[in-house]
Amino acid sequence: MLSRAVSGTRGKTLIVNLPGSVKGVRECLEVIMPVLPHGLEILSGRGGECGQG
Repeated sequence: MLSRAVSGTRGKTLIVNLPGSVKGVRECLEVIMPVLPHGLEILSGRGGECGQG
C-alpha cells in the first residue's frame, strides 16, 4: 500500500506522492492511513514484518 512508484524516504521523513484532485487524495489516504503507523515502525527499525509467525 505504501509502494507507489514515487514514494520514498529522505532522512527520517516519509514522502508519499498523492494525486492532484481532492477526491483522489481522500481515496488514497483512506488506504494509506490505517497502515501508516506500521510502515513507519518498520522504516524506523522499531517494527517487524507482520506476516511472521
